[in-house]
Amino acid sequence: MAVASMAVDAATEVLMPLSEDDAIAAFGDGSDVLVVGGGTIVVPELTYRRLRPTKALMLGGAGLSGIEKDGAHVTIGATTPVQELVDMPAPLGPCAANVADLEVRSQGTVGGNLCAGEGYEAPRGDLQGAFLALGATARSAAGGSVTEEPLENFLAKRGERLLLSVSFDEPAAGAFAGLDRPHTHDYTALAVSGARATDGTFRLAATGAGSWGVRLPSAEAAAGDPAAAGEAALNDVTPHDDALASAWYRTKVLPVLVRRVLAELKESA
Repeated sequence: MAVASMAVDAATEVLMPLSEDDAIAAFGDGSDVLVVGGGTIVVPELTYRRLRPTKALMLGGAGLSGIEKDGAHVTIGATTPVQELVDMPAPLGPCAANVADLEVRSQGTVGGNLCAGEGYEAPRGDLQGAFLALGATARSAAGGSVTEEPLENFLAKRGERLLLSVSFDEPAAGAFAGLDRPHTHDYTALAVSGARATDGTFRLAATGAGSWGVRLPSAEAAAGDPAAAGEAALNDVTPHDDALASAWYRTKVLPVLVRRVLAELKESA
């Protein structure tokens, strides 16, 4: 494993693992370790000294990038650039295409986006909703042990674990709808992702409706009636005010996005 000094802060030890095992060992229990994927979120925080970690774990050379398919089962490495998802079927492809711009998507990673933290003026974690709708499983490590669990469980503790990959089974159909407002520039103020499984069941999830991406189980239960499902979705979220939109506006728009996603899923049946 290569170790160097970080330019932004000489007191920070930079760890550059060359394999997955190296990365797991370097992460340890995650105490005061800043994980850097593409750096599009954390590097500005380092530059302005809002983050002052003891260690920075640079994952670029750890071999965690790539997309593998085994039949209908898809596995995506944590350091895979977001741009590599753009041509995938909905909801993941259009959700990825909705992230920022080409430069950011080419540098930013799937793991960095999924593990984005709270406390920013604009929302982060666009891909959380799409992967939740796909029923994705997260493979992660901490304390030297590797665990696989539903993504929705992982998200609640994402700051404590090192994400290695995320996997899911391709659905029969998928859909994505996002709030498009000119003043939000390339940030996602609110979006809904949906998937219809081969058995006909629906999974719905939203980003921009809470601290991180959330499933919409109440909307799923009412999926047979899109209008009712849209209103039911409000029971599953905690809308908030930020620089992009007010909680009131999100409350008005979420049912509309749910209806659009369900309509698209039913058209593809």
